[in-house]
Amino acid sequence: MTQVRKAIIPVAGFGTRLLPISKAIPKEMVPVVDRPLIQHVVEEALAAGINEIILVTRAGKSAIEDHFDAHFELEHSLASKGKNALLETLSAISPKKLKVTSVRQPNAKGLGHAIYCASHLLDKDEPFAVILPDVLVKPQVGSSACDLGSMVERWEASDASQIMVEAVPQEDVYRYGIVDCDEPAAGESATMRGVVEKPKPEDAPSRLSVIGRYVLPYRIMDLLRDQPPGAGNEIQLTDAIDRLMQEGQTVQAFRMHGRTFDCGHIEGWLQANTTLAREAGYDV
Repeated sequence: MTQVRKAIIPVAGFGTRLLPISKAIPKEMVPVVDRPLIQHVVEEALAAGINEIILVTRAGKSAIEDHFDAHFELEHSLASKGKNALLETLSAISPKKLKVTSVRQPNAKGLGHAIYCASHLLDKDEPFAVILPDVLVKPQVGSSACDLGSMVERWEASDASQIMVEAVPQEDVYRYGIVDCDEPAAGESATMRGVVEKPKPEDAPSRLSVIGRYVLPYRIMDLLRDQPPGAGNEIQLTDAIDRLMQEGQTVQAFRMHGRTFDCGHIEGWLQANTTLAREAGYDV
């Protein structure tokens, strides 16, 4: 069984739901408490045992790559002034085990297309994770459990694709992709029968919504290579996952333990900053 060591993070979006904050800076560089959003997501990957990050990016997003690069002049200045605590903070951004690679998405053709842009950076038959950076996934207060890490463990134990889900109120299911499966307990997985995009509440097969964390086999890349456009005339990852299930491969919904913060819009970003800042001891 090939271990999951790489995560693809699509960062090529415009971040329109965060305007005007995201007009001049990438939305992934918007701060959540004391670090940019993208750093929270990379730290989640590292906690899951994933140390190779592939950023699918575009022009105007170089600040993301710069954040994880060395800054010799700044480090030298801090060292000469004896500011060792700040030096350690900088070192923690990009530990030695972390490898960051970037690839361009030349045209915005959908999430599935963005994922496929990184296919040449994977070995044949190599599984991978996908992390959508708009959503932060954090452990419950007092817990250090990593839901993405649990998904990786389940993949390595069963060879079944994993898609993270959480329960939402029945009246809100129309806003999400909802999976069709028997409802698992938190921290457990259940085999999926399908996924329905933004169903009416009375038609929803469950209350379990897709979060934006996936562990997938390389076969998905083969399917995305010739995947026709779907909703919005874009190449959709969910369409390729549906084809994977039609081939008879097992895809499971993993019900998370932790909490989510949708930082892709102003209200969710403010909630994340307020909640996480208080938990970190800041007086807000």
